[in-house]
Amino acid sequence: MASPPIGSGRLGFIWGVLTGLVAMVRFPVRDRPDVTHVHTSHWYSFYRASVYVLFAKHVWNAPVVLHVHGSSFDEFIDTDSRAVAALQWLVFESSDDIIVLSDHWADVVSTRADADRIRVLPNAVDPSTFGSETPPDETAEDSPEEGPGATPSDRQPPTPGDEVPHVVFVSNLIERKGVKELSEALETLAATHPGEFRATVAGDGPLADRIERLAAEHDEITYLGYVSEERKRSLLSDGAIYVLPTYAEGLPIAMLEGMAGANAVVSTTVGSIPEVIDEDRGILTEPGDVDQLTEALERLVTAPERRARMAENNRRTIEERYSWDHVTDELVAIYETHV
Repeated sequence: MASPPIGSGRLGFIWGVLTGLVAMVRFPVRDRPDVTHVHTSHWYSFYRASVYVLFAKHVWNAPVVLHVHGSSFDEFIDTDSRAVAALQWLVFESSDDIIVLSDHWADVVSTRADADRIRVLPNAVDPSTFGSETPPDETAEDSPEEGPGATPSDRQPPTPGDEVPHVVFVSNLIERKGVKELSEALETLAATHPGEFRATVAGDGPLADRIERLAAEHDEITYLGYVSEERKRSLLSDGAIYVLPTYAEGLPIAMLEGMAGANAVVSTTVGSIPEVIDEDRGILTEPGDVDQLTEALERLVTAPERRARMAENNRRTIEERYSWDHVTDELVAIYETHV
């Protein structure tokens, strides 16, 4: 029943609201499901999701699984509005299971919901879609041709490390993602370690001009703008260090994808990130601290063995804990308790 974003600006917002309302009107005329799985985030997303939760539970009398995402859900929970807090309590009370992304978010949600209903289920990625394509002589006769359209079965796990470490950032170019701090750190690194690294920034947003200027002034830095999913996977598979100096996150998919691409990680101590990234997988800094960010990048750029060890650990972690094969099994097990 999703209402995907259409365009941008005021007209895009109005159109998104209208499509959301149409989806709500259509929802009650559907057949009663065995289980209703509702995804939600903070503010408007939660208000919209509450319609589906309350109708499914109190009209259909169907089990409800509420799946909580969102980088600022902690701020949303900590509201001063009694009306909003009451709605949160009602929605959580109407949900048979509440899925959160990590223990951190379980603690956040437990301030409004019964802890016995909370289930930790992390985000996941498909590690088989990251890596290099299989050489021709290793490809089965009935496999698709090599090239940009290669399927997951054509790919080999990424090989971490290279002579000139590749720093990769793939995300929206907005202030919350730490783009200003990233640009300052890369500029300093280009001045102190010229030619000793290369950096690629992919994404679009209001801070794109800052990155364009940086790329124009330094040979070490490349700006790609918006990239397709296929190009993103190729870029992360070619990387050595994935950097995300974010101010707020749930459990960032982009970081998990960077780990699947066999990258060491430089990120921040927000959301669920510290539960995934320890000293064997990357370096965490305080959000907004340019000096810490610059130092962390410098430490990994100049330490190939440590960088490669982190990259291998990250790829293995994704395969063992954050792959869809594992997460979907856990989700189906939750469904089966209600069917």
